[in-house]
Amino acid sequence: MVNIMRSRFDEQLKVLNKKMIEMGAECEELIALVAKALLNGDVEGARKAKEQGHEIDQMEREIEAICLKLLLQQQPVAKDLRVISAALKMITDMERIGDIADDITIHSVMLKESRSNVIVDEAVKMGRVAVSMLKSSINAYVSGDVELALNSCREDDIIDDLFDTVMKQLVEMIKTDAKGADEAPDLLMITKYFERMGDHTVNIAEWVVYAYTGTRNIDLDSEKGIDEALSCIL
Repeated sequence: MVNIMRSRFDEQLKVLNKKMIEMGAECEELIALVAKALLNGDVEGARKAKEQGHEIDQMEREIEAICLKLLLQQQPVAKDLRVISAALKMITDMERIGDIADDITIHSVMLKESRSNVIVDEAVKMGRVAVSMLKSSINAYVSGDVELALNSCREDDIIDDLFDTVMKQLVEMIKTDAKGADEAPDLLMITKYFERMGDHTVNIAEWVVYAYTGTRNIDLDSEKGIDEALSCIL
């Protein structure tokens, strides 16, 4: 009987993992769509991004229902409970990424002169790193690869460095370019939103670490802290 229940639980977890992969892929595609709309001033792309954001909201509700069903019917404990709880937290962050993408499109359609601006290019790079982090985090969740999740967290430093670079460039642009100064607020918000995407992808990776180690407070700059996290894998 116990083996049968475990088998059913494992099958339901496979369904959960499949849905998590699909939602992650949808978020990755959305970020790429938003970045393209930003570069090209693509209003139609911005509209499609908004529609895709609604699909992500629907996915969040579907996965939430699966997780609650698992919690109520299987009453998991220990690592199984953490894996499901982590999924509930992760989909919240993915939904927020969808909302942020919508915010970026609102500001991107306001830009006129800065399409080829180096600042836009740097912002798009931030989005690409966020996609890489998200993909790694979802793969880490499905495979139970804590080290991959930790590596994903480290990539946020790239986004932070790009954000710092953009801030310096914005200051210079405001000083030297009157037209650019008019668009500086939108450029600032766009890059800030991409930076927030990075924060949410870090949250997702940290929930993966929690699912398989029981802890989220990892010192990424300390080999000891990382070794302790990896030693907690159950």
